[in-house]
Amino acid sequence: MTKLLMFNSLEDEVDVIKQWEKDHPGIKIDANQETITPETVDLAKGYDGVLTQQDNLIDDPVVYQKLHSFGIKQISLRTTGYETIDLKEAAANDIKITNVPAYSPRSVSELVLAHTMWLLRHLNVATQRESHNDFSWDNLQAREIHELTVGIIGAGKIGSEVARVFKALGANVIAADPIHRPELNSVLTYVDHQTVFEQADIITMHTPLLDSTYHMIDQDVFESMKSSAIFINASRGAVVDTPALLLALKNKEIAAAGIDTIENEANIFSNDFSKKQQPNQWLDELLNLDNVTVSPHIGFYTDIAVKNMVKISLTDALSIINGKHSLHEIQLPIED
Repeated sequence: MTKLLMFNSLEDEVDVIKQWEKDHPGIKIDANQETITPETVDLAKGYDGVLTQQDNLIDDPVVYQKLHSFGIKQISLRTTGYETIDLKEAAANDIKITNVPAYSPRSVSELVLAHTMWLLRHLNVATQRESHNDFSWDNLQAREIHELTVGIIGAGKIGSEVARVFKALGANVIAADPIHRPELNSVLTYVDHQTVFEQADIITMHTPLLDSTYHMIDQDVFESMKSSAIFINASRGAVVDTPALLLALKNKEIAAAGIDTIENEANIFSNDFSKKQQPNQWLDELLNLDNVTVSPHIGFYTDIAVKNMVKISLTDALSIINGKHSLHEIQLPIED
C-alpha cells in the first residue's frame, strides 16, 4: 500500500481527502496539523510521499536530507507559491517539488473585487462611524467602477481573471506582464509597469515572489501613483516594501490599500491571537489605519479552491512516486 502524509492539514480538507482516498484504492492518506520543520520531519518516516501547505520556510538542509534517507522523492505543495522551498537543497537530495498553479483563479479575483468595493465605497469609514451611531454622509461620495482604470501587475492565470472581472464591470483595464497573451486583447491593454503605476486608479498585484519582484513596490513606486489610487496586494507579501506602504498611506500618497498578504505573516495568518500579542508590528499599524482593509491571506480560501488544491497535489504526489512526470514540477532556475 502507498502511504502519503499530509502536513498542516485543515479541517476543511478532510472530506476531500477521504473522497480522493476512496477513489484511489491502495492509497492510504494520513494527516496532521504540523508544518515541515527539522523537528517534525521524522513524522514522514515510513511514508512514500509528503504534502504541505505552509508559510514558514523549509530551509534547513536536514529536512531534505532526512526525506531523502526515508526514500521520499517529492514534496507536493497545496499552494501556488513555492518560495518556502529551498530548490537547491531539494534538487541535491533528488526531491521533486510540485505546486498547484491554478487551484481557482476566480477565488482570488473575487477577493480583490471585495477589497476594492469596500474601499471604493468607503464602507470601512462608514462602518467605523456607525459603531458610534454616526450615520452622516461626509466624505462618503464614491467613484463608480466603470469610470476607472484598473492596473494589473502580473496578468497570468490569476491576474487575467481579475482583469475579466473588472472588464465585465465596465472598467478600463491595463496590465504589465512580460508575456502578452493574444486571447486577452479584448479584455486589457498591455503597458509597461510605470504606466500602470501612473495611470491606474486601482492597482492590484498578481506576481510570484522572485529575486526580481522582491520589494518591487517601494517608496519611489508609491510616489508615482495617483493620490487617489487604491492599492491591492493579494499575491505575496514581500513584493511590497511594507514600511514604504505604511508611509504612503499615512502621507496620503495613495488613498487606500487592501491587503491579503504581508511580509512576515508566517505563523500569524490562520492563527488566533485574540488572547496574545501577534508579533508583526507592521500588521498592527495597518490594522490601525482607517484607509486599509486586511484579510488573513484568504484569497484562495473557497470551497472550489480547497478541493482543487487537495486533489491536484495528491495526484502530483502519486505520479512522482510511481515514476511518472507531473506537469506541475518546479524547475531549479538556471544560474547565469
